[in-house]
Amino acid sequence: MAFDIKEYLSLPVLLVIFLLILSLMFVFPVLKMIILGAILAYGIRPIALKIQSKLKYSSVSILLAMVVVLIPLLLLVGYITYELSSLISAMLASSSYMEFNSAVSQLVTYLPVNGDPTSISTYLNNSFESISSFLLNYSATALSKFANITLDLFILVCSIFYFVRDGDKCLNFIKDFIPDESKEFFDNTVESVKDVLRSIFYGHFLTSVIIGIFGCIGYSILGYPFGIFLGVITGILQLIPVFGPWPIYWALFFIDLLGGNYPRAIIVLLFGFFLSTVDMYIRPALSSHYADIHPLILLVGFLSGPLVYGIVGFIVGPLILGVTYVVLDCYRKEYLLGDG
Repeated sequence: MAFDIKEYLSLPVLLVIFLLILSLMFVFPVLKMIILGAILAYGIRPIALKIQSKLKYSSVSILLAMVVVLIPLLLLVGYITYELSSLISAMLASSSYMEFNSAVSQLVTYLPVNGDPTSISTYLNNSFESISSFLLNYSATALSKFANITLDLFILVCSIFYFVRDGDKCLNFIKDFIPDESKEFFDNTVESVKDVLRSIFYGHFLTSVIIGIFGCIGYSILGYPFGIFLGVITGILQLIPVFGPWPIYWALFFIDLLGGNYPRAIIVLLFGFFLSTVDMYIRPALSSHYADIHPLILLVGFLSGPLVYGIVGFIVGPLILGVTYVVLDCYRKEYLLGDG
């Protein structure tokens, strides 16, 4: 039977395609915030429903749920920015920076490399100064884009609110365009996407929070300056599969080793091994209840996401790749293997 393209490209279809492309051009600059809003709305919706069971007012319940979730996140970002700038400023302005230089020079003498230790030490110090300058300049640039950041935050808040309130209506609207023979595939895909969201929320973000709390407590008890900040960074690094908490506790180990504080160096190393071991048990226990996603998919999402969407990419990247994987898997089972 000959394929007649005119049957499919009728005037209404062409008009819909044109308007969708035109709309996407307008939406694309804020698309990352809309996607992030939909993701956060999925996590906020259960909280809003619980509050609504007490208040009976939908809009007020959603706003309260958003405050419960978003305010801590915004405070966390502000805290990290403040502590990071304070840490860099303190190291550059105090005698601790000279101690750092001395420690670097001492470390270079033990490295199995050929060359002048002084020149290598100078190179490492210059690299550290360049990185510090880049971080400060990046922070200043971000502040200079305050108008764009404000717009993004406004879009994010509005997206969360309306996705929480009208997410079911949006899903049903999309489902109306699905042919009857594909509705089962659509429903299975939606459930699989929900499993991915649960897996990443509970298996990865919750694990990160637990490891971060352990890190804050442990580093503070061991007497490290900025102990809480180090714990927060440990929790954030825990989100990245390749990294985890090891860059922090190994750095502290070498700093204590060079400073002659051998007992604390051994203790922080053992504490770091404890954090890594806890992760090995907590993450699979939480993730396996929902969706089994290959670690490489999450790794690529975490590393490439920020390159495409900036800091938001740490959340959007792995979620988009995870959702894409389960949609392809559903299609494979439904149409290629005939399991549906």
